[in-house]
Amino acid sequence: MANKRGKRRRFGSVRQLKSGRWQARYRDPNTGQLRSAEETYATRTDAEVALSLIESDITRGQWSDPDAGKVRFGEYATTWLKDRKLEERTRERHESAIRLHLLPDLAELPLASITTARVRAWRTECLKRTGEPTVVRAYQVLRAILNTAVDDELIRRNPCRIKGADRYDVPERPVLTVAEVYAVAEAIAPRYRLLVLLASFAGLRFGELASLRRRDVDLASAVVTVLRSQAEMQTGALFDKAPKSAAGVRTVAFPAELLPDVTQHLDAYAGPGRDGHVFLGPRGGQLRRSNFRDDWIAARTKAGITADVHFHDLRHTGNTLAASGASLRELMTRMGHSTPRAALIYQHMVNGRDREIADRLGSMIRKERGDVDS
Repeated sequence: MANKRGKRRRFGSVRQLKSGRWQARYRDPNTGQLRSAEETYATRTDAEVALSLIESDITRGQWSDPDAGKVRFGEYATTWLKDRKLEERTRERHESAIRLHLLPDLAELPLASITTARVRAWRTECLKRTGEPTVVRAYQVLRAILNTAVDDELIRRNPCRIKGADRYDVPERPVLTVAEVYAVAEAIAPRYRLLVLLASFAGLRFGELASLRRRDVDLASAVVTVLRSQAEMQTGALFDKAPKSAAGVRTVAFPAELLPDVTQHLDAYAGPGRDGHVFLGPRGGQLRRSNFRDDWIAARTKAGITADVHFHDLRHTGNTLAASGASLRELMTRMGHSTPRAALIYQHMVNGRDREIADRLGSMIRKERGDVDS
């Protein structure tokens, strides 16, 4: 039996197939070639309604090539990562998230078939296998990939629309007292004593401390200048990177009470020359988290601190101690927090006030030591 053709329309046409179902056809607005709708319909009316919707999408500029979404996620994600301009450590983290958490479940799926329900199911399964922070990072990468797919007009909208999936509640980290900071400083290997003190009373990150050079330390003014941060790749390679924002580049005052510790450390443990690293590993090489971690845990235990305190919690401790009497702007600048207003904050920070913050920390140190203020 020959195909039954319906009457022609101003836009496209519908026809009945041998199966009895109806098909809608129209001209591709990009190529002019005749193409069929992605599915067939039970009635002529259904086919004509579908054709009207296609015409409306084309008229409004919202039509997308149905074949575009047939690109498989794995292929697209690999190309996406290759084409992105990323800092090395960020690229490594993205690659790890894609390889370990996205490709195993999504690689063979066409982009158009990744629905919000499918993303939700993927996330649920991921949470069974690994921790929430890792899943949040993987979700953020997935959302970024599919945002680009929307821009490339391969899909109409991003299916990553799960409320709250892009963040997690960070547990409140412990804050040490000044006495506990000094207890750890006394318990740790002497070459790391200043590392503990500057992390606590200057609020520096491990990477910032590991990349400090002698020329970054101004003894006359009791300040350190943060210009870079050390990053470590999964391969073990070390490199210095620029801070992520203007807020990360900063000069931080430390309590004058630490000057004897700073001077002693520079004389005994820092690398030679103005460009020598302030902190070195036990064998004179660059400081690594891996060659410091055991010393930190041992010192924490010896100091009688039973909580699971991470080295980064010293920065949190310093932030908390410095917060007394400091404005939000001063505190954020001192800590190098990155915000949309970071550059403005950095440029307008009043240096005298940062010295006042450091002096208040010094007062806490003198009180702990039992010194009497003059």
